[in-house]
Amino acid sequence: MFVVSLNYKVPLTEIDRLAPGHIEWLEACYAEGIFVASRPKRPRTGGVIIARCSREVLDARLAADPFAQGGAADYDITEFTARMTAAGLGSFKEA
Repeated sequence: MFVVSLNYKVPLTEIDRLAPGHIEWLEACYAEGIFVASRPKRPRTGGVIIARCSREVLDARLAADPFAQGGAADYDITEFTARMTAAGLGSFKEA
């Protein structure tokens, strides 16, 4: 799995302009089963995405994000293996 930390590089007015396309992109990634969770950061300096896919798929999807295409965000990607999970999240454990 991956934790993706988005960091905005442009004013929030530009983020807001790109947000409808970004939300459509998020919805498509959820529909494909790639994203597990996401939310803007507080304060609103970017966002966080938890993804479950290969690195190649993740890189391709991130490149299609309107924030990336508009030069509005950078992405810091951390790969991890979930060895322990809360009750009800056992399907996310990896060997």
